[in-house]
This record gives sequence, structure tokens and C-alpha cells, in this order.
Amino acid sequence: MQRPFLSLRLLAEKRLTIERAEPLLLFGFNDTYLRRIEAAFPDTQITARGNTVIVRGNDDRIARIEQVLDELVMVLTRNGNLTPNDVDTVLALTVLGDGMGESGAAASLAGGRDVILFTPTGGMVKAKTPGQQRLVESARQNDVVFAIGPAGTGKTFTAVALAVAALKSRQVKRVVLSRPAVEAGERLGFLPGDLRDKIDPYLRPLYDALEEMMTRERLRQAMDDGTVEIAPLGFMRGRTLSNAFVILDEAQNATVPQMKMFLTRLGAGSRAIVTGDATQTDLPSRELSGLLHARDILDGIEGIGTVAFSKADVVRHRLVREIVEAYERDGVTVGG
Repeated sequence: MQRPFLSLRLLAEKRLTIERAEPLLLFGFNDTYLRRIEAAFPDTQITARGNTVIVRGNDDRIARIEQVLDELVMVLTRNGNLTPNDVDTVLALTVLGDGMGESGAAASLAGGRDVILFTPTGGMVKAKTPGQQRLVESARQNDVVFAIGPAGTGKTFTAVALAVAALKSRQVKRVVLSRPAVEAGERLGFLPGDLRDKIDPYLRPLYDALEEMMTRERLRQAMDDGTVEIAPLGFMRGRTLSNAFVILDEAQNATVPQMKMFLTRLGAGSRAIVTGDATQTDLPSRELSGLLHARDILDGIEGIGTVAFSKADVVRHRLVREIVEAYERDGVTVGG
């Protein structure tokens, strides 16, 4: 029974100093998070002494454990706390490298920073393009982010993934998704059916994104209890949204007063991502887009970021980028 312990004495040892996070929060109560990490890497030993972590094992596993701790420090710094789900997620990303060899492991670890969340089917939602990566980083650093760019760049999908990830990790208590129903002038009474029948056609892209990240049962339950809400922009008036992740999609179709109304709905503990295509608006020709107006007048305010997407970020069918370029050459802007 003593042989594993004796073998550890023959392996490498590294001392890591924790400087950017509170050790008690990083290690967990009674070092429970360190024990989870140790269990994920056989034949290793992790010991905590104050703000020092002593790791024993082979060089590869020591490097992986150091990577796990670095990632957890980033999460702790960003969120103010760690959850068991945070630890398991970081471990899952790191342990994926086992058996890959050095290059595969390095790629897995490097790619871990781009993973936003795991899907119910076991897949991963990742930032796939430079624009999406910038959106993820900006959303982690700012409470309000404007994501502006052409069709097919994954602005909405990435924003919804960030919102669901924040909900699952309990950074927020609910997710609110909104779009201007400008095609109906936001006067929905003349459309057939009940309220949901009237607004669903305008909000379908948001449902589509959510259904890739949550099971239908969980999404239905979340919508029934108000954890997830999807509503036209006009329905936001007069509300205060606290502890929420709020997304305004197709924001180029919001007027200046509507954009001001939306941005001033944010309450304590809330974050927002505003997405849109600056080149495509369904507003009357003389009406200034609230998206462009807000981008310009709020530039430089601390806590507000702007991410510009380009044609290089298009992630739909391979022909979409060429279609967008062809229409632009012909002087026709393309949205959606």
C-alpha cells in the first residue's frame, strides 16, 4: 500500500504560489477543489500550505495541474467565487488532452479558453473565429458589449451561449432575450393568434439558439418559471432587470429612444450584449439607428465594450461569405 507514495517521492515536485486569488476560495472548503483536481490526475499529490501549492507527479501532469489552477484563478477573479461546476468544467477541458501526445494536449489546453459551455449532448460551444473570441473576452471584462457585424458571423449564437453559461454557473439568476419587432411596427394586435403566436416569428432565431444549448424540457421549464424570458423590445419598457444576462438582438432596428430605454433597464448584477448589423436596418430611411448612436456616444465609457465582426468571421455555409461579398460589390447590404 505504500508503493504509490514511495513512487511519488521519485517524481518531480513544483511549488506554485497563488498571488491573484484568495487561496481559501480557490482551494475550496477543506481543500475540496484541490482533492477534485488530484483525483483527476492519477499518481499525483497536491498539498496546500498557505498561498503555496506543492504538486508532485511527472512533468506533464504537473504542467496540466498548473494550467487548471491558472484557469480557475481566472474564473475566480472574474466571478468572485468558484463552484464545483467551474472546477469540473476546467478539469474536463484539461483532461481531454490525455493520450493525445504533447501537441494534442497543448491544443486542447489552449482551446479550453475558447469553450463557452457544454451542450446537453456532451458537445462544446466554442468561440470559432477571432470575432467570436473577442466577444467572449469583452463579455468577461465588461458589463455591456456591442457586437456589430455582417450576417452569419455567430454574434447572436455566441451571445446566447455566454448567457446560458452565466445562468448555469449561477452568475445570474435569469436570461432575458429581446428583439425589436419592427416589421410589425411593434403593434402586434392586428396579427392572428395569442401573444406567443404573434411574437414567435420575430423571436424564432433566439429559440433556435437556446434549443442547441438546453434540452427542450429544461428550456420549457425555464421559460415557465421565468428563468429564461424572450420578449419583443417594446415589452421592456418600465422594467428593471436585476441579476440578469440581457441580450438585444437585431439592434440596428431599435430607434434611439428604444435603445436608451433598453440600456437603462439594467439593474444591479446585470450584464448585456447588444448585437446587430450596422449596414442593414428596417427603420424608416430618416430614422437614426439606436445601435449606431449608442456605439458612438458610449465609446470610451469604462465597462462598455464594442466588438466589430467582419466577413472573415462568417461561420455559416461556405458560400455565405461569398454571397455577402457579391451583394456588397453590387451595392446591396445584407443582414440577418
